[in-house]
Amino acid sequence: MIEIPMIDVGTSVTIQKKIVEEDTALNYGSGKLETLLATPSLVALMIEAAVNAVDHRLPEGMITVGRKMEIVHEKPTGIGATVSVKVEVKDFDGAKIVFDMIAYDEIGMIGRGTHERIIVNKNALLERTMSRAEKLKNMDF
Repeated sequence: MIEIPMIDVGTSVTIQKKIVEEDTALNYGSGKLETLLATPSLVALMIEAAVNAVDHRLPEGMITVGRKMEIVHEKPTGIGATVSVKVEVKDFDGAKIVFDMIAYDEIGMIGRGTHERIIVNKNALLERTMSRAEKLKNMDF
């Protein structure tokens, strides 16, 4: 049995990213907002911060995967702004990690939310995925 290290409530990480054209809503199907940070880009930053906060502490072969996320994207941010995302462990039960998240630019808060990640064995997860893919081969859509 692999022993999972304790992840302390309060553990936090902050990451930053300068917003570029690839981060805009235009690239996510909203053609009228070519200079604004897309919500999916904000979500990706939040996920990256959560992974950075805990995955390096896990034993070889173990990773976290997202299970649930709830965010509010409150303020617009444009190309050229620097977005900072801070995640903090709110709860840990040995397998499930819950994060509080806040995102802000140079002016102030732009988004917030919670994110739940589960610790899994990477190889076992990939095997289950391949098994599901095999089942699809036999389906007639």
